[in-house]
Amino acid sequence: MSAPTASQVVRARRKERLAEGWRVFRADRAGLAGLVLLAAIVLLALLAPVLTDSSGLDVTRATGAALQAPSAEYPLGTDESGRSVLLLTWWGARVSLVVGLSAAVLSVCIGALVGVLAAHFGGWTARILLRLTDFFLVLPSLVLAIALSTVLERGLWTIVLAIGVTSWPHTARVVRAQTLTIEARPYIERARALGAGHGHVIVKHVLPAVLPLVFANTTLAVASSIIAESTLSFLGLGDPSRVSWGTMLKSAMDTGAVTGGAWWYLLPPGLGIVLVVLGFTLCGRALEAVFNPRLRGRR
Repeated sequence: MSAPTASQVVRARRKERLAEGWRVFRADRAGLAGLVLLAAIVLLALLAPVLTDSSGLDVTRATGAALQAPSAEYPLGTDESGRSVLLLTWWGARVSLVVGLSAAVLSVCIGALVGVLAAHFGGWTARILLRLTDFFLVLPSLVLAIALSTVLERGLWTIVLAIGVTSWPHTARVVRAQTLTIEARPYIERARALGAGHGHVIVKHVLPAVLPLVFANTTLAVASSIIAESTLSFLGLGDPSRVSWGTMLKSAMDTGAVTGGAWWYLLPPGLGIVLVVLGFTLCGRALEAVFNPRLRGRR
């Protein structure tokens, strides 16, 4: 029987690492519960166009009474326009998840790029990038996001841009520290001695070692991005043409639903935000234990 090739050995090791990672993740009951919770919410959000009729979001087609209490026809009551709160919450999950995921990916990509470049090149490149990182760390990210949302044209992707370009410094610092650790290892020195350039070292050696940390950080960043989106929408800086959990909370506040005792209008979007943030946080903490063995004994 012939000996396995190098590519087969690499694939076998990857499968072993994936199996070990899944075993560690599955052993974390909180992380597994968060994964199940997120899977259920994402599945419901994806099936919204199939299981519901989006015409119910149109104010001109609303058939219920204003701020009607929960009933058999409207299980979660109605809003100020007579629309079903259940339908609004269901469709609002789609916008909140899209904005949260997109903003988190943008934020983590910027932070990872800055962190890797600062650690790899050092010198003036590191000084400039670190000073830029310090600038964004000093200023509150929410204030910067509000300023960008005010200046730019209001829309869904404006919110994504505002959150993404203001919340990357933490990722940059974490990735820079990890990159410095990786580049101090002997195999990096051997690669450079053999003539490997900057691109080869970063792509072939640094990024594969940093990506697990970046992936775990992305999971945690989604929770922060969803909270930021809800905050901006609640302040009236979201996309008025789309229903999100943040815009629902703003409407509940503006129409007096909160002071009028219409709890059914306020509670569903608030619980939706809490559950999604909880799910991503639990998954993120479990992934940290998967990628960092030192954390496994503390859980």
